[in-house]
Amino acid sequence: MAATRASLWLAGLSVTSVVGYSGRNRRVSLSRRMAVSTEQKSSSAAAVTTGGLIETRRLLEEEKKGRKEESELISNVYSKPEEITKESGKKLKDYLEESKDLMIGSSDGGPPRWFTPLECGSHTRDSPLLLFLPDLVKLVERTVRSEYKRSPYRPIYLVGESLGACIALDVAARNPEVDLMLILANPATSFSRSQLQSLIPLLELMPNIPYMLNLVSGDPLRMAWENLVKGLLPLQTVGEITQDLIAMSSYLSVLADMLPRETLLWKLQMLRSASASATSHLHAVKAQALLLCSGKDQLFPSQEEGQRLRRMLPKCEIRLFQESGHFLLLEDNVDLVTSIKGAGFYRRGKYLDHVSDFMPPTPYEFKKLLYEPNRWVLDVTSPVMLSTLEDGKVVRDLAGIPSEGPVLYVGYHMLLGFELAPMGIRFLTERNIILRGIAHPMMFIRLREGKMPNLAEFDTYRLMGAVPVSGPNFYKLLSSKSHALLYPGGVREALHRKGEEYKLFWPEQSEFVRMASKFGAKIVPFGVVGEDDIGELVFDYNDQMRIPSLRTFIKELSEEFVQLRTDANGEVANQDVHLPGVLPKLPGRFYYYFGKPIETEGRKQELRDKEKSHEVYLHVKSEVERCIAYLKEKREKDPYRNLLSRLLYQATHGFTAEIPTFEL
Repeated sequence: MAATRASLWLAGLSVTSVVGYSGRNRRVSLSRRMAVSTEQKSSSAAAVTTGGLIETRRLLEEEKKGRKEESELISNVYSKPEEITKESGKKLKDYLEESKDLMIGSSDGGPPRWFTPLECGSHTRDSPLLLFLPDLVKLVERTVRSEYKRSPYRPIYLVGESLGACIALDVAARNPEVDLMLILANPATSFSRSQLQSLIPLLELMPNIPYMLNLVSGDPLRMAWENLVKGLLPLQTVGEITQDLIAMSSYLSVLADMLPRETLLWKLQMLRSASASATSHLHAVKAQALLLCSGKDQLFPSQEEGQRLRRMLPKCEIRLFQESGHFLLLEDNVDLVTSIKGAGFYRRGKYLDHVSDFMPPTPYEFKKLLYEPNRWVLDVTSPVMLSTLEDGKVVRDLAGIPSEGPVLYVGYHMLLGFELAPMGIRFLTERNIILRGIAHPMMFIRLREGKMPNLAEFDTYRLMGAVPVSGPNFYKLLSSKSHALLYPGGVREALHRKGEEYKLFWPEQSEFVRMASKFGAKIVPFGVVGEDDIGELVFDYNDQMRIPSLRTFIKELSEEFVQLRTDANGEVANQDVHLPGVLPKLPGRFYYYFGKPIETEGRKQELRDKEKSHEVYLHVKSEVERCIAYLKEKREKDPYRNLLSRLLYQATHGFTAEIPTFEL
């Protein structure tokens, strides 16, 4: 068999590129931040690396020439989310034809080869290696050891699906000294509890294997039908589904040629052996692992097995795909790269660096994970965003927002963070700016399992660039010229009590001014109002603490994550997490006001003085309070503050028309 050795590479160099899709009919289109590549001869690899260096030099030269506005040279790929589409790539029939050629089209008896359903592109220097695993432990281990000797400080990603997951676990158990990242999709470690176990003796007596082929296919007819009934689809999508259905109706006979009964029986026996081996070695696995488990796996009890492995493996996270079948990576709605990024599993060094390892969301990720889930918030609240130009003029858009970082946005945190999604969306669509939120550690790590929501609930925050609050992360954000978002009021402000709307709960000490001055960052104070127009807080922290069972529940929640401001006094120190009871109202409107940027460049020496930095801190706080007061006053004069008046305006002017507001 002809050898076409393919390996997948995760790259990470540039900060402005796009990562493509890695599912069934998507190609992982590359980008300079993450790529999928085929490993050919060394000269080919060198050529790719050289090309990456040339491109990097070219970008540096452009930067040296000076760019007044980043948007003048780089088009905003997020500006029209409604028009963002999935990237085209190979179809199911293409994959079937290629696999047929590999399995029965060659007869030279060559060595084992790397084969993957993920398409390949280029990679860049210092990118971690990702291998989509075949069925041979020694082959994988040989490649892993070779790569480890070449780059001992770079992680190696092993992506294994079903049998490949068993191989990945075995390789990890045999090589505890290698920095491996395991991505395990529906591991076959539960073979002994699956229906396949009982099919081995039956298969020995069966004249044909149509039932087995239907199982192995991952129920593609169901996948296609579910795609069809999800909603009204454009003609192009219907055409693609039709092509897939035709391919599905014809490839069963192809699989019958590729997998004769003897071959399939051998495959099942190998599954049984691999499952037993991996299970017996689980205690020796020290590698970090991400489990991807399907809810409608017809071959294995994958979700049950995922929970078992999660308890047994020391550094393990799990992501569930409730509507997916066994062959997860062949399904249309599953993106391997997005799963890795969202779970915080992409790193290029020994440890995860939330700042330098961040990859900007692709346009399609932005659309599917942030824009579409929160579009109803935009439609219902019709956000009004004001900013301040350098001359002090207030304008109704984000023109006053600085283009070049570092920029630190400091403001008021509305109840439950209602303001976050509209602000993040508008910054991307209007200014092509990703706000890197400085977030609570509970979104990233747990001290123990308990009653808190699964970490998967916060994948979108990580995907959009949030980092856990800490001095080193704050330093790295500003040093990398990021646009950082900081809420000094933190949890106490976002979970305020009744009657505390728009009250700041900032600590006494100036936490951010001197750090901002170290890098000459601009500080943009901002205020937000509107939470009292969408709901009324009726069951707050004080009410819940009066009930013994809820008081115990809140205290147990707080023990599951790292506590902040343990050295503070008063209400600022109260960081207890709870879910307030909110009674919805007929929605009003959200208003944002970004004040004039406060310059710190050239004031590094001056602001080392605690008194001077504290003066700036108090000035920023007073500006935030002024922005809030301004919005509360001006919204009273907005004729479209009420939802009904806005709907009437849109009915007469078109639903895409910008709704007016108060006069500036």
